[in-house]
Amino acid sequence: MQLEIEQKFRVTNADDLLARIANLSPQELAPVEQRDTYYNHPSRDFRTTDEALRIRRSGNGAVVTYKGPKYDTVVKTRPEIELPLAEPESWPALLEALGFGEVATVSKHRRRFQVTAGTFDVEVAIDRVDEVGKFAEIEIVADQSQAGEAQKVVLELAQQLGLGEAEPRSYLGMLLEHRETI
Repeated sequence: MQLEIEQKFRVTNADDLLARIANLSPQELAPVEQRDTYYNHPSRDFRTTDEALRIRRSGNGAVVTYKGPKYDTVVKTRPEIELPLAEPESWPALLEALGFGEVATVSKHRRRFQVTAGTFDVEVAIDRVDEVGKFAEIEIVADQSQAGEAQKVVLELAQQLGLGEAEPRSYLGMLLEHRETI
């Protein structure tokens, strides 16, 4: 099973971070606008089980993603299953008919870079998340047998990029907290 291995950090100066990323000789990928609509399970609360189900729309495509409970919280490590959707406009009605409830939609602009670290292709992203702020994410998708090495690479890259304390909350969690304070 594939694991998502990542850390997220609040960004205060994106220009400084971009200069540090440039020192890694990255390949800049096309920027993307992403709209992630999250759903809650009809018979278990994903906030309690630490799972997530979302439909991500980006450009002309869409995927459905299931994220399982975290194996590690220092470097967020969790199972991830992602499948392309041929007819994304039909999925919300299907999920709602099955009892899933829509929680919220997280909208973000993502500037992406790919770097090679060790044996891994690593995505480093700078995200501007509506209602939440600017963040950097370092992410590796790896097999379970590679989790320890991938976690080490994420930690080393975060240090190289001068990123401070990791943000453990999801964008969805931060968005919901923000909306509760309004």
